[in-house]
Amino acid sequence: MHRNVLLLGLTALLASCGTPKAPAPTYACPADAPVTAISAVQGSGAASPLAGQTVTVRGVVTLDAQAGLSGFYLQDVAPDRDASTSEGLFVYTDKTPRTVKAGEVVQVSGTVKEFGGLTQLDTVTTLTSCGETTLPATTRLGFPLAKPDTLEAVEGMRVTVVTPMTVTDTFTLGRFGELGLSSGGRLFNPTNGQGGSLEQNRLRTLRLDDLSSRQNPATIPYLTSADPATATRRAGDTVTGLVGVMHFANGNYKLQPTQAPVFQNTNPRPAAPKEVGGTLKVAGANVLNYFTTLGNAGRGATTPAEFERQKAKIVAELRGLNADVITLMEVENNGEVALDNLVAALNAAAGTTEFASVKTGKVGTDAIRVAIIYRVGSVTPIGAAQIDPAEVYSRPPVAQTFQQKTGGGVFTVVANHFKSKGSCPTTGDVDQGQGCWNLLRAQQSRAVLAFADKLKAIDPDVLLMGDLNAYGEEDPIKALEAGGFESLNKRIPAEDRYSYQFDGQFGYLDHALASAGLGGQVTGITEWHINADEPVILDYNTEFKATPDCKSGTPAGSSCTSPDLYAPTPYRSSDHDPVLVGLRLTPDATPTIPLSVTAQGEATVTAGQPYTLSVTTAGTPESVTINWGDGSSDTLAAGASSATHTYAAAGTFTVTVTAKRGSETRAATRTVTVQAAPVVGAGRLVISQVYGGGGNSGATLTHDFVELFNAGTAPLTTAGLSLQYTSAAGAFGASSVFALPEATVQPGKYFLVQLAKGTGGTAALPTPDATGTLALSGTAGKVALAGNAEAVTGTDDADLLDFVGFGATASAYEGSAAAPAPSNTTAILRAGQGCTDTNQNAADFAAAAPAPRNSAAPAAVCPR
Repeated sequence: MHRNVLLLGLTALLASCGTPKAPAPTYACPADAPVTAISAVQGSGAASPLAGQTVTVRGVVTLDAQAGLSGFYLQDVAPDRDASTSEGLFVYTDKTPRTVKAGEVVQVSGTVKEFGGLTQLDTVTTLTSCGETTLPATTRLGFPLAKPDTLEAVEGMRVTVVTPMTVTDTFTLGRFGELGLSSGGRLFNPTNGQGGSLEQNRLRTLRLDDLSSRQNPATIPYLTSADPATATRRAGDTVTGLVGVMHFANGNYKLQPTQAPVFQNTNPRPAAPKEVGGTLKVAGANVLNYFTTLGNAGRGATTPAEFERQKAKIVAELRGLNADVITLMEVENNGEVALDNLVAALNAAAGTTEFASVKTGKVGTDAIRVAIIYRVGSVTPIGAAQIDPAEVYSRPPVAQTFQQKTGGGVFTVVANHFKSKGSCPTTGDVDQGQGCWNLLRAQQSRAVLAFADKLKAIDPDVLLMGDLNAYGEEDPIKALEAGGFESLNKRIPAEDRYSYQFDGQFGYLDHALASAGLGGQVTGITEWHINADEPVILDYNTEFKATPDCKSGTPAGSSCTSPDLYAPTPYRSSDHDPVLVGLRLTPDATPTIPLSVTAQGEATVTAGQPYTLSVTTAGTPESVTINWGDGSSDTLAAGASSATHTYAAAGTFTVTVTAKRGSETRAATRTVTVQAAPVVGAGRLVISQVYGGGGNSGATLTHDFVELFNAGTAPLTTAGLSLQYTSAAGAFGASSVFALPEATVQPGKYFLVQLAKGTGGTAALPTPDATGTLALSGTAGKVALAGNAEAVTGTDDADLLDFVGFGATASAYEGSAAAPAPSNTTAILRAGQGCTDTNQNAADFAAAAPAPRNSAAPAAVCPR
């Protein structure tokens, strides 16, 4: 009894005194050295006013990030009252880590430096531990920011983001372990139709890092799971209450988290497209370089294993659409080979002949083309495909009229793929707010309208589908709308109106537009968000991933350390979301197809080499004849879509294709320039090898070089000749020209031109025959060999002796496509030791390890 009274009394006494407080942390730092305030080091501007000076600072360690960032963060224990100066500082320890921990007060001496926009203390000479203290309170940050430089005042400081943030950029999650976040929902491109501006978007943006600057992390942060079937972090997901230290790198402010972010999966994966109603579905899908030719100049899969992974994802996407007609973009332009491969895979997955393709053969001059496939049980093609012959395209539109088997409704679908926004020219059609080549895309829109007018003669219901490389409020779309087509995408709610993400901003490049009469037969439209929201790390590629197919150092400097999260699902099957349209067609009588004919083929060919002309007809002609313009003619066999002819002599010829049906006649023409064949018994100098990776990261050779080769049968001189180089999209100019010194090159011998030197590499070239200073790109560009020292104007320059465009972005080349892209560890070499010259860069060259040969190398005389 007395014990209980005593305990109660003690409890009351303690309560009356209040809860005991922990003693204030204490620390003691050396007093003999002058200390510079961290705010004085940071200054009130973007760069430190003390850069280059040696200082001693004192602060509490707020984050030890030495394991991933080779440094730690300090925050001043005695902050000033100036809100424009940061109290935090990054201390770079490089390869000599220091033993520190959060809450420890340290005094550090080193040199103030600016590294990529980050103020840091570098070259640390002394570090003294003074004790421990409590961490400073975080600074509260709200978004959007008041001004672009707001975060400069908290660089290196502890912060709390009080605004809910949305994932808007997943592009570098797998490569660098970071996400782009934005306030107020995802970011939209300002020309897409949701409003806003680039400046406003920047004020809403913050990057969330993973405490590391390493590439291809072995563990990808912030994913929903580690299971490849479900692992993702989708744009549109949200996160609140972020706490960390503000860092700056790669031109961006990045939050290095000190508390694990907790994401909400607010944008879950859609298992299927939203319902669009109707009795017939039409889809548009960009299949991201579906190439059966592996390793084709950086397009598509590079190995058989990659191709099987790509195919499985594309098949899952197309089957998931459950569409009756599908327009495809980015199919390899190799006749029917790639398209037939895809259709066969779809039918194999279905276990029956479910799909067939519209046959067109090769279309246009680009490496990729558009195509159309259809469900054989749902629709019947009426007549053959129509291809727009207008010269404004490199990827001409393809149209096909269909009749629904149930109900008999008729419509025509047009597959389109307009010029991209990339590979910008230096003058002319440059970016003026809608991406490069906007003027050309607007021209293509007007050409499509003219094409559609012709198609309406078959049936007035025309549906334009495809990747138009223009956002919803840009000129090409406005031109189509002004021409009487309704943008069906605008029926989609604004927050859901996107199919593509670039630089953290969303918009729709993939369109569906209906002619006036067809709009009332449209029952719905949706964009199936299976790609644009998903991280790139989930795609079919094996680069950088821990797979047997990945090779370290390919591309140069890469490692195979990222986890392989591939799954044969539709998610991240492409970089574009597919579009799906529902139709309930009005019954129609089977239309009569007007008679028409088009002719397509290369603009140039060499005498003695076969020339192939692609012919498309409509209206079931009774006969099709071809006049080659040189006095010879052929009759096209029934069902044939191409013909081949060999010109004996040089000249310019007009090919005329004539289709007849009863008393009706239609004709199409194509002008062909036939170049003279190489002269036997004379010297013939060609470009036989190009290498632009000299001295770059991972390169062995120290210099760029171009190798020339005498593929003829007689000696020749280099006197008066020049070697010229310009970038992939650039024009040749005076600075592009290197005049070759006079030398004699014997048949089968090489002539090595050493060019610019890089900062790396360990091996010199063999003794060069000439030395210049032209600096070549390691991946894409244009090289010309000219008969004088005047800058060439292009591939048709009269003084041109040889021309090589290489890499996927090269704007000019011999033949139908550029030579493959080299790298820091590969050159492009002409086949046959330099003898193969069909005036087709893509076919004549292959990428392989550089093998520079000079005039002392053994001769390789070409067979006659």
